[in-house]
Amino acid sequence: MDWLDGAERHPSPNCDARPAGVAVDLLVIHAISLPPGCYAGDYVQQLFTNRLPAAGHPYFAQIHRLRVSAHLYIRRAGQVIQFVPFGQRAWHAGESAWQGRTMCNDFSIGIELEGSDADPFTAAQYAALQSATRTIRAAFPAILKTRIVGHADIAAGRKTDPGPQFDWPRYLASLDAGSATEEWCGA
Repeated sequence: MDWLDGAERHPSPNCDARPAGVAVDLLVIHAISLPPGCYAGDYVQQLFTNRLPAAGHPYFAQIHRLRVSAHLYIRRAGQVIQFVPFGQRAWHAGESAWQGRTMCNDFSIGIELEGSDADPFTAAQYAALQSATRTIRAAFPAILKTRIVGHADIAAGRKTDPGPQFDWPRYLASLDAGSATEEWCGA
């Protein structure tokens, strides 16, 4: 039950135990904004904690009953919010498969970036993502760079995130320089 030091905590009920004996060896990068394309407010936090108001926006009427979460959410300014301890299974991947294995939630950690397919991500987001990734990989060494994927990679045809604006070369190259400064805490 591990938490990223320095991350704001908003525990989500949308998680459960990982299957016994299943190692975490995949990191999935997502993008989300609520309403789509809008980057203000706490609607993503409300969605991940089952408090999204159906009447808050016309789009919310179709999604407010979803039970979803992610381990981390990185806002445009680089603020990191954690919803699910890394030892638990977050409900971020949905119907998914990677290298012949289905149910990616069982063996992955999900990170949501506040964003969309249409807009570039911010320097602050890349910095926070890089730092969080290094810390996660130190705790879960089976997550190799080749096992860091987008939601579109595990849900092809169903999802497009993090989208064409996400700079994979920049992000992956950044993992080779420096070291993580976050410390782990937890039970």
